[in-house]
Amino acid sequence: MNQQNNCDVLIIGSGAAGLTLALHLARHADVVILSKGPLNEGSTYYAQGGIAAVFDENDSIASHVSDTVIAGAGLCDESAVQYTAENAKACLNWLIEQGVAFDKEDKTEPASQKYHLTREGGHSHRRILHAADATGKVIQTTLAERVKQHSRIRVFERYNAIDLICEPTNDNNDKKQCIGAYIWNRNSEKVESIYAQKTILATGGASKVYQYTSNPDVASGDGIAMAWRAGCRVANMEFNQFHPTCLFHPDAGNFLLTEALRGEGAKLRRPDGSRFMPAFDKRAELAPRDIVARAIDYEMKRLGVDCMYLDISHKPSEFIKQHFPTIYQRTKDLGIDITKQPMPIVPAAHYTCGGVMIDQHGRTDIHQLYAIGEMSYTGLHGANRLASNSLLECLVFARAAALEISDSLDHNNCFKILPRWDESRVTDSDEEVVIQHNWHELRLFMWDYVGIVRTTKRLERALHRVELLQQEIEDYYRNFKVSNNLLELRNLVQVAELIIHCALARKESRGLHYTLDFPDTLAEAKPTILSAKSRPNKSLGPNADKSSE
Repeated sequence: MNQQNNCDVLIIGSGAAGLTLALHLARHADVVILSKGPLNEGSTYYAQGGIAAVFDENDSIASHVSDTVIAGAGLCDESAVQYTAENAKACLNWLIEQGVAFDKEDKTEPASQKYHLTREGGHSHRRILHAADATGKVIQTTLAERVKQHSRIRVFERYNAIDLICEPTNDNNDKKQCIGAYIWNRNSEKVESIYAQKTILATGGASKVYQYTSNPDVASGDGIAMAWRAGCRVANMEFNQFHPTCLFHPDAGNFLLTEALRGEGAKLRRPDGSRFMPAFDKRAELAPRDIVARAIDYEMKRLGVDCMYLDISHKPSEFIKQHFPTIYQRTKDLGIDITKQPMPIVPAAHYTCGGVMIDQHGRTDIHQLYAIGEMSYTGLHGANRLASNSLLECLVFARAAALEISDSLDHNNCFKILPRWDESRVTDSDEEVVIQHNWHELRLFMWDYVGIVRTTKRLERALHRVELLQQEIEDYYRNFKVSNNLLELRNLVQVAELIIHCALARKESRGLHYTLDFPDTLAEAKPTILSAKSRPNKSLGPNADKSSE
């Protein structure tokens, strides 16, 4: 019999969205946060640039909305954009109340209330609040400390969510409600279950589906895949943002070079030192990320070189060290002095702009199931995310979901006994090499066939490969005990299929989706929506779990 845990609210994911929601809800409910790794190991921790909000009297919400819509290539839901921009300042003030110390204009005067605002690509004003070049780290560690101190929040570290547990609603057998999840305790290597009145997916994006990514290892699309298997719709999965400037060095791992470098005057250069961005866009280095990434990709392929270069060495040395201390030290450790020489860079998969469809309160198609943060589709980003709107979306929609959840909690709720997890027919695997081989193959063909520039033939090849992988992984999953690598691969291959189907469905080039077969942009902008009801799902579906009926 597997162990059952109980709580009022289960939050799967421990980044900015999950921690913010937990802190808002802990006044009203007993909360469990599920963290796949250590509490701070997620994309939020590695976010460098900052958070966009209107703090300057010369700026306006209308301008923030306009910049977001322009970057989104006409595909944004303007009501979601308006809602996010209007609530941005209040959410950042809440972060400040929690203890997040954003940089001030005058660092020698702590009482100064004027924050230092930087500018990033696609923004018409300086509106990025930041903590040097390690904003995400400051936010994550501050919120994590607040969570650890709260008596009504429990954190389950090193736990994977396997699948959601759903049942028919009391008043409609055709509609499902979520009552918890099966979870794998990586510490004991045992499967447990957890009952919750409300379950919130906040697992982040899926950029680990690509060979080169700026994301940490945990970004494996778990929440998107679980929600799809449970029956939720997804939208706009074809729009995966490739960050233009990831450090290209054999020892750099997935180290990102923040957009704020270009906001403060860094130039993109070819190996011979010449600039190229002015030839691609009048905004040059401050063009939106999709344009910059395509330009870098084009120049690398045209010249047959491994990388381009990002150069801020023309700025004063002290300015660079003050504004970009993390980048300065990391590159210096690798033998690069950015005050004197350019940084080698390549584009890398960075941000998932589509995801699980939700309303303005974070509600999904399944009753009592919510989704927030990068894994959700709010309509904010459209076909391309504007820089520094990501952490903002986490904060705004976490607060919105908290208001709805706190108002609808049943304080007389009795815990239910969940269906047990049955692994009586599975064995320990002695073929881990199969997972490693499939993992490598998936990420390589996604990079080659579903990358920055696409064609229909490449997408069809990728779909064929992903369907074969799904068959192998489904067979493996049914016969062997779960492991972290198996669960992540199962989810990534599902997300890969969703990305490919969305890409094939879009017969145009727009924002982050650029295809040589349909280079023009259609007059009417529509989201790409996939539904399990309208499209047969050949992949790992709800019946693939090992739970007893």
